[in-house]
Amino acid sequence: MLGMFRKVNAKERVVGFYSTGPQIRSNDLRIHELCKRFLPKHCMTPPVFCIIDIRPDRLSHPTTAYKVVEEVSTKGGQREVKLSFAHVPSQMGAQEAEEVGVEHLLRDINDPTVSTVASLIKGKISGLATLTEKLVECKDYLETCARGECKVNPEIVANLQTILNLLPNLNTEDMVRSMLIKTNDMYMAIYLSALIRSVIALHDLINNRIRFGEYGTDQSESDEEKKEEVADNDTASKKDDKTAASAGAPKKEEKKK
Repeated sequence: MLGMFRKVNAKERVVGFYSTGPQIRSNDLRIHELCKRFLPKHCMTPPVFCIIDIRPDRLSHPTTAYKVVEEVSTKGGQREVKLSFAHVPSQMGAQEAEEVGVEHLLRDINDPTVSTVASLIKGKISGLATLTEKLVECKDYLETCARGECKVNPEIVANLQTILNLLPNLNTEDMVRSMLIKTNDMYMAIYLSALIRSVIALHDLINNRIRFGEYGTDQSESDEEKKEEVADNDTASKKDDKTAASAGAPKKEEKKK
């Protein structure tokens, strides 16, 4: 099977295995030991374990990569060496042929009901949802370290401290006043746009009523039909008068005789 893979995808290289997770399980270490048997000799790179999250409600990056590292833990005064997964930075990309194919497919996708404002709001909502997910993950990690169930990683703690130090101070009077002014301006723009949109919709409704009437028929077409009916009635009445006149003429001649 590996030989057939090499024939089809000669430039690709297998670097590990994947799972749909969405969390790391105990059997993943056993699968890692099984994959190590197929590594070529003198290979120093361990197999990479990738979790692909297939849940539809996930808005962030769907893949997470890990590698196996050795950690020393002390339990009961004895030092033990155990294997655990460490995060590996990963990035998703595509080949040139795949990018061209995706761009060609996206040209035919055009949803006129979705405006640019709606897409911007959707992007902001997805970004806030991703931020909430990351904050909950940080909270769970810190609570696990506080309970002693997980070893404290100094790099993660230093990154969290840097994030907290970069947060702005929102308790100042100038900041609160500027935020209120900005919020009021945004609400005023939203109110005016909604009011203008309602007025335009009412004007369109009145124009449609004037043109089509209450029953949804075009008034101009109905007027033309009425004119045609009146013209037909006039021609029919003229024909009847002519036929009546032609029928009355011989009777008068008979009376003269």
